[in-house]
Parts: sequence; structure tokens; C-alpha cells
Amino acid sequence: MEPINERDIRSSFINCSKGDAKRLPVPKDLDDQPWDDLDFLGWSDPSFRGRCYIVTPQDDRLVGIALKYELGGSRKSQMCTICLTTHAGGAVELMTARKTGDSGRRGNTVGTYICTDLACSLYARRKKTPALGNQYREDSSPEDRIERVRTNLDAFIGRVYS
Repeated sequence: MEPINERDIRSSFINCSKGDAKRLPVPKDLDDQPWDDLDFLGWSDPSFRGRCYIVTPQDDRLVGIALKYELGGSRKSQMCTICLTTHAGGAVELMTARKTGDSGRRGNTVGTYICTDLACSLYARRKKTPALGNQYREDSSPEDRIERVRTNLDAFIGRVYS
């Protein structure tokens, strides 16, 4: 992923108002992100637990989505549907995103299970391992795992569009 700035981030959101995008917290450490190892930028809202954001390049533009998840969810091990990393309880949650357009204004959402630390790109590259170190081992190449992250995230974002 190419480095992005605050203005790019704020203008990328598809499922929240411009006012909401203007007010959301943007990571202060953008210069320190491992851009070469990221397929998307993901971060949590430090002032609103259970809210997080993802910005990813898609079709020569950036697409940002705001997500929510319930705190205190399942404590059993679960697998992220984006990177297929299995984590111990609480490290994968069902995250929901409001749909775009009329559907979103009516309150419709879509959801998927995602790593709560939003480090799917690093798990796919094996630059990070789950806390318990029990990452499912597979024979696929790093390139295949990286492509899977991109494909799965693109499919989820496609569901956000009405």
C-alpha cells in the first residue's frame, strides 16, 4: 500500500457522513506505518471502544469504511474471514458496517469476523503471530495469502455498497 495522509483518509469514507469523517480520529503515526506490508490501513477509535476504521486502495482510489463491534463478545477461538488467522477468545469479533445509500440510511448493515487489531496484512505475511502463537499453518505461498486478504476485504467492501 502506498502511504496516505489525513486528507486522503477523511475523503475516502463511503458509509458515513462527511461530518462524521471529519470528526473521526486519524492515526497520529501515519509516517511510522509499515506501508510496504499493508494491504489496508486499519485502526481503532481510542475514544469509542468498539469502533474502528479501514481504508484500502480499490480500483485506483481509496475506500474507507467505519465499523462497529460489540464489546465482550465470544471468548472462544475464532477465525478472521479476511486473513483466516485463528485467535484465542476476543481477538476476532463480528464487525458491522453500515451500508451505503438508501439501504444504509434505513439502518441496514453487513458484517464479517475480523481480527480486532486489524493486523490482517501482517498475519498474512507472518510478520505478526496471534497472542497464543497457534496460527493455523498452511502450505500456501505468502503471495497467495496476501491476495486472499485483498480478495476477502474487497468482497466485504462490495457488500457495503447498496
